[in-house]
Amino acid sequence: MKRKTINTLYWIFTILFSALMLFSAWSSILVNEDAIKLIHDMLGYPVYFIPFTGWAKLIGVIVILVPGFSRIKEWAYAGLFFDLVAAVYSGVAVAKSFDPMMLTLLAWFVPGILSYVYWHKKLKLAAKKNVVSQNEKEGALSY
Repeated sequence: MKRKTINTLYWIFTILFSALMLFSAWSSILVNEDAIKLIHDMLGYPVYFIPFTGWAKLIGVIVILVPGFSRIKEWAYAGLFFDLVAAVYSGVAVAKSFDPMMLTLLAWFVPGILSYVYWHKKLKLAAKKNVVSQNEKEGALSY
């Protein structure tokens, strides 16, 4: 796959994933009625936990949008996925029966997974480019 295609797909999936995570973070940061109703009343988490998850998601989104910081970016992707897995698990655990709306959360996983996959493809291309340019420099010096 071409570098430009990989880069374009990476940014499409990353922006989509970031937008979805920001959407879910916003009400938690504000600790509005909807967040309290969902996270505290329905799922049973304490109210003080609500802004923590919102700020953690916001920081994770910032980290995955900023170029570089590979190691921190790995942690950010992991944290955002842990949040999604916990949301699905919590919803399933408190549900008295299967709720088809839980399947909509799968739509949040897809852009995140694809963003992560294309980020690694970008890293591989960059590493390959660095090896090629290093070999070219060494070849130029050997003459």
